[in-house]
Amino acid sequence: MRTFLRQAIAICAAFGMAGLAALAQNDAKDLYLNKCSVCHGADGAGKTAKGKKLKVLDVRETSKKVSGEEMIKAVLDGKGTNMDAYGKELSKDQAKALVEYYRSLAKQ
Repeated sequence: MRTFLRQAIAICAAFGMAGLAALAQNDAKDLYLNKCSVCHGADGAGKTAKGKKLKVLDVRETSKKVSGEEMIKAVLDGKGTNMDAYGKELSKDQAKALVEYYRSLAKQ
């Protein structure tokens, strides 16, 4: 009986972790769509009106030139006068998830 109980708990924990990962991805996507897509576009191409005006590069180019750590710093500290800083609104973990989501757009 104890073995069965341990297995059941392990299975529930595994599904729970997978669910948390999916929620984190959704949270990152929601953050991206709310904070970043105005300039970077929902697909990361930067082809929005504001993105074109600011000459935002496509995520496929940016992810080759800029490291994940540099992107996290830009999210938290801003970049020049054109990109707002979100360090007071987002934790480093949220910024990292946001950057991971953004970079994942290059693979689509």
